[in-house]
Amino acid sequence: MKRATTRRLLVLLSTAVIALAVALPAAAAKPEGPPGQTVGVQLLAFNDYHGHLEATTPGTALDMPAGGAAYLATHLKQLSQGSQHTLTVAAGDLIGGSPFLSGLFHDEPSVESLNAMGLDVSSVGNHEFDEGVTELLRMQNGGCHPVDGCYFPKEPYEGADFPWLAANVVNDETGDTVLPPYWITTVENVKIGFIGMTLEATPTLVAQAGIEGWSFLDEAETANALVPELKAQGVEAIVVLIHEGANPSDIADLNSCIGVSGPIVGIQSRLDPEIDAIITGHTHQPYNCVFADPDGDPRHVTSAYSFGRVISEVNLPIDKGSGEVIREQVTAENHIVTQDVRPDRNVMKVIEKWAPLAEEVGSVAVGEATAPITRATTASGSEDRGAESDLGNLIADAQLWATQPNGAVLALMNPGGIRADLDAGVITYAEAFNVQPFSNILMTIPMTGAQIQSVLEEQCQPIGASRPFLHLGVSEGLTYDLSRTIEQVPDPDDPGEMIAGCTAITVSNVMLNGAALDPSATYTVTINNFLADGGDNFTTFREIDPALRIGGGIDLDEFVNYLTEFSPVSPPGTDRVNEIP
Repeated sequence: MKRATTRRLLVLLSTAVIALAVALPAAAAKPEGPPGQTVGVQLLAFNDYHGHLEATTPGTALDMPAGGAAYLATHLKQLSQGSQHTLTVAAGDLIGGSPFLSGLFHDEPSVESLNAMGLDVSSVGNHEFDEGVTELLRMQNGGCHPVDGCYFPKEPYEGADFPWLAANVVNDETGDTVLPPYWITTVENVKIGFIGMTLEATPTLVAQAGIEGWSFLDEAETANALVPELKAQGVEAIVVLIHEGANPSDIADLNSCIGVSGPIVGIQSRLDPEIDAIITGHTHQPYNCVFADPDGDPRHVTSAYSFGRVISEVNLPIDKGSGEVIREQVTAENHIVTQDVRPDRNVMKVIEKWAPLAEEVGSVAVGEATAPITRATTASGSEDRGAESDLGNLIADAQLWATQPNGAVLALMNPGGIRADLDAGVITYAEAFNVQPFSNILMTIPMTGAQIQSVLEEQCQPIGASRPFLHLGVSEGLTYDLSRTIEQVPDPDDPGEMIAGCTAITVSNVMLNGAALDPSATYTVTINNFLADGGDNFTTFREIDPALRIGGGIDLDEFVNYLTEFSPVSPPGTDRVNEIP
C-alpha cells in the first residue's frame, strides 16, 4: 500500500476514534512508566504556508533568501535528526492566498507538497474557508474540483494525509464541528492531544456565502471546554494549534518576544493551565515567547513567520509516570529555512508535476508596467495594509473601468485582497494571478453618500482587530482628507496588555470627480463579494439589499482585461487621499 494511502487511512481511523471517544467517554487510561523517566517529543511547527512551493516566491528572513517547499522539507528532516520522537504540526492558512503554481489549481499542489513532507496535523485558518466549507472538505478528503474537474484524470486528487482540526467551527443546527476538534497520538504509551482552531473573527475575513450555517466560537472558551474531554481519555500533554497571533515591535531576532501585543496575548492568558504549549499564526510574524499561564507557570507561545520561511522547534519533555509536560524544561527555537541545503526530492516531484501545467497558462503576457506598481510598505519593508498604495488604487481603477456598463461611478478595493506586487516590464498571467488569487466576484451596488462616508470611516478598525487600520484602494476621481489616531490601548481580551488601536478618525472633504459627495444622493459603487458581505469589518456594506447587486465578473479576469487594454500602465500615485497629521 502506498505511504500516502496508509497515512490517509490512519487519519480516518483517528478521526473515528475521536468521535467515538466524544460520544462515549471512557475512564482515563493513565500513562505507563516509572515516575521520573521522561520521553522527549519534538514539535516542528510552521504556519501561513499559503501554497508557497517554489523557492522564488517566499522572500527572505533576516535579509537572506528563505523558504520553498523542498527546502522546508529538508530542514524538517535535518532538525528531527537525533530527536526521540518528532511531530510536524501547523497552525493554519496552509492553502488560500497562494502563488500561481498552487492557487491556479485550487491549492491541490499545496496539499500534495505537505503530504510529501510528512505533515502530521494542522489547525484550520481563515484562508482554509476562502472557497467555503464544501471545498475545504474536498481538500481534506479528496475528489475532483466540481467545476474544473480533475487536472490529472488518471491520478485524481486524493486529499490530505494529515487531519485539519476545527474545534471552534460548529454547525448552527447540529452543533457538530466541520472537522475534528482535536487529534490524539501516543508516544511510548504517553498520549499527546492537539486542539486546533481558527480565529473567532474568521467570518469577517472570508466570503459569507461559503460559511453560511456555521459559527466561529471564542477560541479560549472552546479550548478550555475540550480539556476535560482530553483528560478523560488519559491525555495530560495538551498543545493548542491556533490560527491567531500577535505582532512584535522588533523582528531583528526571530526568537525575540520584544513588544509582542495582539489577540493571542489575551487568549493565552485565558487558556486552561492544563494546556502546555501554543503554536500560533495569522499575523505572518515570527516570535518565541514564554508567558505565565493562569496558574503562573511558564508556557511557550511561538510563531514561525510565514510562507515556510521559518520552523519553530518546540521540545516537550514528558514525564512517563504522569504524562505531564515538564514545563520548566520546555525549550523552543525558531530556525530559518535557508536555501543552502539539498532540496527534498519527494517535494520536488510535486513541483515538477504541476509546473508544466502552470507554465502553459502563466507565461502568457497580459500587459506591461512602466515602473514597479506595489503595495504600501513599512519602514522595515514589510507590507503595510494601513497606507494608500499604488497597486490598490490601480486595481480600483480596473474595477471601475470593468463595471462602468453597470453604471459604476467609483470602486473600492480591500488591501488584504492584494497578495503580490507588479514589477516593471512585461506582466504575465501568473504575475497578475499572484496579485489577485482569490477569484472574487465584482459587484456594483447602490450606496448613499452617507454610506460611502461610513465605509471610509470603517477603515479605522475595531479595537482588537488584526490590524488597527485598513486603507481601501480608491478609484480615480474619488478624493478625501483623512485624519486618524493610532495609539496603544488596552487589549479588550486582556486589559492588562497594550495593543495598537485606531481610536479616532475624521474623513472630510470627500469629492467625486470634483463635486462634493452628497450624503443623501445615491451613487453606484463597485466592490468585490468579500467586501459586499461585510468582510474586514466594513459592515456598512451589509446594509445594501443583496438583491440590488449587479454582477461584474471575476476580479482577476477584469484586472487582466484592464492591463491588456491600457498597457503600458504606470503607478497611479498615492495622492487620492490627503493625510492630515
